[in-house]
Amino acid sequence: MTSIAPARVDLPLDTAAVEPVPTSPKGRRGLVITLVLIVVALFWISPLVLLVITAVRPLADFIGNGPLSWPDQLTWKNFSDAWDIGNFATTYKNSAILAAIKVPLGVLVSAMLGFALAKLRMKFRRTVMFTVFLGLTIPIYITIVPVFIMMRSLGATDSIFGLIGPYLAFGIPFEVLVLQSFFRQIPDEIIEAAKVDGAGDWRVFFTMILPLSVPALVTVAILDAVATWNEFLFALILLNSDAHKTIPVGLLNFQGQFANNNTGLAAGILIAVVPILIAYTLLQRWIVGGLTAGSLKG
Repeated sequence: MTSIAPARVDLPLDTAAVEPVPTSPKGRRGLVITLVLIVVALFWISPLVLLVITAVRPLADFIGNGPLSWPDQLTWKNFSDAWDIGNFATTYKNSAILAAIKVPLGVLVSAMLGFALAKLRMKFRRTVMFTVFLGLTIPIYITIVPVFIMMRSLGATDSIFGLIGPYLAFGIPFEVLVLQSFFRQIPDEIIEAAKVDGAGDWRVFFTMILPLSVPALVTVAILDAVATWNEFLFALILLNSDAHKTIPVGLLNFQGQFANNNTGLAAGILIAVVPILIAYTLLQRWIVGGLTAGSLKG
């Protein structure tokens, strides 16, 4: 018995009926946001680009063609002149010594205080925390006269080591705020297990808490180093002799000598900010990661 299969009918494909998939409003909004961010980034980086172009062009070319023109020739002489006249060898050394002492000391003290406030049961913990964070609300300008009188009575003026105390006082509150927020995210079970094994608070802090907190520690160290390197007001008030001046104060005197030399002034400014630019470029992942690590429960 023969079965009859239904005939297959091939319908023509109507290509005109196939419509393109429309772009979602979310995708268009993301593209617009990206373009806006690119424009803003170009706007913010333009002063740095102009600074670099001014620093590598001769003064005659800058005066003849204008500051916004592309240079006809390039030169590195501005940097060598700025380095010698601005006494950057001395100011770099002073700023480096100050940062090498103050930053590790400030991070260590802040880490110990942040750990105590976050994980240890102590009397008047809230009072201590409120007192520390109150330091964030005190403007540095209203403390100039009291700090100067105190440093002068101690004989600590005109010394880079005399700056360590005021720098610690104004740097520790922010560092404690970041670190104690990070320490709160460390599970209490880890600390309790270590104490069951006989570890004390000091051993828990140095052998467990610090290794687990490397991202946050690096973040506060970088931010503290940048703040120490750029601090100007206390250094201007407490330092007198050229042999003890830091980068910001030395750059102020350098600006007076190069008042009519825009290319030399641009070279000097670039010399002063190069370490900060390199630090932010190479370590921005640590900065962002450390600041956001303690903001989420994990």
